[in-house]
Amino acid sequence: MTTKSPPSPAPIALTMGDPSGIGPEIIVKLAADPGRPAADLLVVGDAGVLRRAASLLGVNIAIVPVTDPSQAVGCDARTLCVLQPAPDLPADLPTGQIDARSGAAAFAYVQKAIDLALAGQVRAMVTAPLNKEAMYAAGVRYPGHTEILAERCGVTDVAMMLANDELRVVLVSIHMSLTDAIAAVTPEAESRAIKLAHRAGLAFGFAKPRVAVAGLNPHAGEGGMFGREDLEIIAPAIATARLEGIEASGPWPGDTVFMRARKGEFDVVVAQYHDQGLIPVKYLGVDNGVNATLGLPFVRTSVDHGTAFDIAGKGLADPASLAYALKQAIAMTGG
Repeated sequence: MTTKSPPSPAPIALTMGDPSGIGPEIIVKLAADPGRPAADLLVVGDAGVLRRAASLLGVNIAIVPVTDPSQAVGCDARTLCVLQPAPDLPADLPTGQIDARSGAAAFAYVQKAIDLALAGQVRAMVTAPLNKEAMYAAGVRYPGHTEILAERCGVTDVAMMLANDELRVVLVSIHMSLTDAIAAVTPEAESRAIKLAHRAGLAFGFAKPRVAVAGLNPHAGEGGMFGREDLEIIAPAIATARLEGIEASGPWPGDTVFMRARKGEFDVVVAQYHDQGLIPVKYLGVDNGVNATLGLPFVRTSVDHGTAFDIAGKGLADPASLAYALKQAIAMTGG
């Protein structure tokens, strides 16, 4: 698949996420923050929902519908340019509840942003959270953003990376049961994750990224005593990566490798499954975390939290993670 180079400057597409969640609120709060990362923003979402969020928060910003991404270039700092690819959502759309209309709209926002990124009309894509149950209610059968992005972009070598100022973690498998995640530990999956972790390290400015690979089993299998996946699958993949010039090491016990990376011994950690990698990153705080999809033909970052239906519509949502995701998208596209 070929993509066009984005014009310079080009806006960053910011998808609104599930309209019934906190996405609209954190976008409005971010837009109103004079200290937010500087970039032209194109919100792909619903102008009416954003106006209602601004009213709820008492935020005085202009929300302007546009039909072309170029109209977002040079927008006033307190103006949100909104491209709306789906019909207007009703004013009485419930907040903080699963609703098929919200799920369908959120999916449409992501689809449109992908189209713009592939066409080179935006320089990056930053996503507010989806709600999987709402999408399922709308008949959209994807586990999350990563799977949608991979299918639409026609790529298979993709991985999720969670990062903050202290840890960068790439996952071998993402949204699947633990049983399936264990079965997903294959030589091909390990090799893909290690290579993408290496590329991520380069993108973060490390000349020769030190990639640590976490073991699957306790104590990384203890020489085969607690399972043979580490010995027979993970270790050979690491050896192959080293022959290819990647500074990979492991498998290291999962209960200590993240602590060692945090102390500066490693630059990127490859985790074997979702919770193994996300728990240590989120323990350090979701406000300064970013979710990035590696292996796409464009930069995509996201908040490190969900739709937070329990606080949606109450004005309590914190836009810090969204600001951090925007900051990283700017950095990964050349500032």
